[in-house]
Amino acid sequence: SNMKKILGLVTVVALSISVSAQPAQDKKNIDKLCGCFEVSFKYAETFSPDPDYKFHPVDEIGGTAELALPIELTDKKIVIQHLLIVNPKVIVKHWREEWTYENPVIWKYKGDRTWVKETLPAEAVKGKWTQTVWEVADEPRYQGFSQFVDLDGKIVWQSTTDAPLPRREYSVRSDYNVLQRTNRMNLTDSGYLHEQDNQKIVRANGTDKLLAEEKGWNTYKRIDEKECAAAKAYWETNKDYWGRVRKVWADYIATYDVISLKNKVGDKMLHEYLMEQAKDYSAKKITASEIDGKIKAEINRFIGHDEKATAGTH
Repeated sequence: SNMKKILGLVTVVALSISVSAQPAQDKKNIDKLCGCFEVSFKYAETFSPDPDYKFHPVDEIGGTAELALPIELTDKKIVIQHLLIVNPKVIVKHWREEWTYENPVIWKYKGDRTWVKETLPAEAVKGKWTQTVWEVADEPRYQGFSQFVDLDGKIVWQSTTDAPLPRREYSVRSDYNVLQRTNRMNLTDSGYLHEQDNQKIVRANGTDKLLAEEKGWNTYKRIDEKECAAAKAYWETNKDYWGRVRKVWADYIATYDVISLKNKVGDKMLHEYLMEQAKDYSAKKITASEIDGKIKAEINRFIGHDEKATAGTH
């Protein structure tokens, strides 16, 4: 009927208006991801195709404060450093996220701590924001891209992407090697809900087998900025060090098309070495002139592939 055609047209027009809305509007949405939050994380396995699969218990962490601090802001890039407040005396440099507008370069996770650089056509990322999530040691974790959409007055951003196992998993199990994450950011006035529909995948010899599905429910509830004062102070003291770490990674990522990382060296993970080094640097046990070389040396121990072979292909 004509009415249907008209309604269909109206919908298409409305969608194209919301898609072409300027990055400025989206930046207001990303601003809502910044601030001082009370956080709680809940994960529950919901389904397995294998009737003999033993479901893991519900994973729940709650009631800690986290500062999501914007440390770099331009029109098309927002860098947010997460700092976890265990208590006012114990601050943990947590993960980092970057939001980039119409960013064609995606590092695809292939499994076994290997990422491969892919360049997408401009149309694929038109009007879209890429969320890049970096690990505690600022090494790669995963990237996904989507536009911010207004669904019935709710602002939502959603993408599906392959990722390594998060710490809550790799610290207790090794029966799968890829977490295919569907991340949905639901923005609210009081903060946001990071909803996840995840598939735990066993990837071997080019085939994927689904082990189990999981639902994630991470809430970020805005609280008084004063609750995060200790994290701000920590960052003031340590931002120079971590800025240098980011620079070493940025140079590396600009140079190679494949990144392969070891999980542990000498029974420790990279972030353990870097956090130790950060302490020594702020205690002036390491000078400014030698710190960059020392950071590079630590990171290089974890880089798994033969650099000469990779460098030759560029």
